[in-house]
Amino acid sequence: MARKTEDILNLALVGPAGSGKTQLTDALAYAAGAIPSLGSVTAGTTISDFDDREKEAQHSLSPAVVSFDYDTKHLNIVDTPGFADFLGRTLAVLPAVETAVVVVDAAAGLDANAQKLLKLAGDRKLCRMIVINKIDAPDVDLESLLDTIQSSVGSECLPINLPDSGRESVVDCFFEPNGAETDFDSVESAHEKIIDQVVEVDDDLMELYLEDPDNIPTDQLHNAFETALRDGHLIPVCFTSATAGVGVNEFLDLGKNLLPNPTEGNPTPFNVNSNNGDEELLPDQDASKQLLAHTFKLSIDPFRGRMAMLRLHQGTINVGGQIFVGDDRKARKVQHLLQLSGNEQVELQEAVAGDIVALPRADGVDYNSVIHDSRNSESVSIKPIEIPTPVFGKAIRAESDTDAQRISEAMNTMAIEDPSLKVDHVAALNETVLRGLGELHLREVLERISAQHDVNIQTDFPAIEYRETITTKADGHNRHKKQTGGAGQFGEVYLSIEPLPRGEGFEFVDAIVGGVIPGQFIPAVEKGVRQVLDGGAISGHELQDVRVTVYDGKHHPVDSKEIAFVQAGKKAFIDAVSKARPIVMEPIVNVSVNVPSDCMGDVTGDLASMGGIISGSNVRADTTSDIDGQVPLREMQTYHSRLSSVSGGRGTYTMEFSHYAPVQSTLQQELVSDFKPVEDE
Repeated sequence: MARKTEDILNLALVGPAGSGKTQLTDALAYAAGAIPSLGSVTAGTTISDFDDREKEAQHSLSPAVVSFDYDTKHLNIVDTPGFADFLGRTLAVLPAVETAVVVVDAAAGLDANAQKLLKLAGDRKLCRMIVINKIDAPDVDLESLLDTIQSSVGSECLPINLPDSGRESVVDCFFEPNGAETDFDSVESAHEKIIDQVVEVDDDLMELYLEDPDNIPTDQLHNAFETALRDGHLIPVCFTSATAGVGVNEFLDLGKNLLPNPTEGNPTPFNVNSNNGDEELLPDQDASKQLLAHTFKLSIDPFRGRMAMLRLHQGTINVGGQIFVGDDRKARKVQHLLQLSGNEQVELQEAVAGDIVALPRADGVDYNSVIHDSRNSESVSIKPIEIPTPVFGKAIRAESDTDAQRISEAMNTMAIEDPSLKVDHVAALNETVLRGLGELHLREVLERISAQHDVNIQTDFPAIEYRETITTKADGHNRHKKQTGGAGQFGEVYLSIEPLPRGEGFEFVDAIVGGVIPGQFIPAVEKGVRQVLDGGAISGHELQDVRVTVYDGKHHPVDSKEIAFVQAGKKAFIDAVSKARPIVMEPIVNVSVNVPSDCMGDVTGDLASMGGIISGSNVRADTTSDIDGQVPLREMQTYHSRLSSVSGGRGTYTMEFSHYAPVQSTLQQELVSDFKPVEDE
């Protein structure tokens, strides 16, 4: 029997490392009868951490899809990595699900990473819920933790069940207004709070509730519950112990009865490019409509090839049917369609809107590729989720040219799989730089490449990507005149420059009137200007955020040539930059450090000595502290060892690009004095 869209539930388990997402995934699959025994993270036997490197590390490195049936529902659970270095891999899966389930360790409490994930999921308009896991850990104060969640996230975080019997079970607080004794609070109080929150989104239901709170139509209450989830007006909180099985069946029942199926969640937005510009398209999850799917994860195996994991948002895919990828004009035949449960693959004949499936042998399919079945859909693209900019870099060295080629190919393959990974080749320095979200991220990638390809990879600190810009308006002029015995070279250019807002890049304006510079030579002037943009005017680094306006000049009917106006444009631009108070800028990163609270003062002092600015700190329930701030990227090159020294090896940190800011005057003088511009012949 064909699967129905209304019977599908798509959940992403997200949250900090160590919160128990992988163990909870296993417990859910076991409780549903999808696996014969409960696996263990420490033993390396869980369904979603199937990779040998994950088993060795005892934590997830990449999202894994686990699909199974429970009662009348088909669940697609995406178990995601918890370390902040793998945040890009986690965020990439959010457009594939309706609900983000943030898993919190009852002992560790609500950390900055969990709060960030809640916010990011909310920004994406996903329905959200919180699972407080490991409730059977000793000395945990669940009532205090719930208070912390409500004060930190909001009053919309309400328990939908509560632990009882000394945390050996949980009791429902939504469907059962009068329940058993609980470990704290009461079923009656929790039920009243959550019903009050739900009915607020429906005026008619609110009126019924005020008249007779005990006789609300179940279907009407369900619809209001879904509305509250979609609007972010309600974030249900439930309690589990994945290892002991506490609250696991209750979670499955909650999902079956209350969490949104694909037709009930907020649809993932797409863009349609038309004559009127980009227009938003919200798919309606109808299996009978034109096919619309997107790729949220790629897996490229040296032996099995490229596998694309798809979320269907409309229509149906059938084995033997034809699909198009992006703007390809040539259709391809669907040879195989797979349902994934960790490393297990089950052949399917079709998949309907709302489902998550895998497409093997998916050559030419990239991350965020749109899959459709009509040539009329080539202008459709998915609205991408914002992935943190990879700024932590390692310069890559190889022992031989052969190894260098293999490493380069492997890194580029990994960058196709991982949207938060970037490979840069800096031609001026003949340097290849691998950039990611942190030390752990790059270590995992490089170790995987070394193991798969049997190569020795050496790394070094990469050069910092400084930038140049100007701070005021200025004019520039140059007359290029050269006589070589025959026909000469002549071109004269007057231009003005002015700074643009940060991040605006470059703008070239042709304001020539009267043909003083013939139109065919204007591109040559721009070419000369761009040569300076690429190579820098004062320090040898890319110049950005500037508008250049060419407003006057002269030409010669015989001697004017393209090369003359290239040189005149280049030198006029350099002349203008020298008068526009140019500065060198450096990348600044947002840094989040977690350390034992007893060394918090040493760490903040160290960050300040690096030119960092502390923006806030937070003491967590697990006796550690989070410190947030901004630091120049150049100072973060050696921070891994510095933090280890200051914190006794107990500190961790993450960083992401924030903005460019002017360097200190002494550093600018050093960079400028070291710059040796190439002289034109």
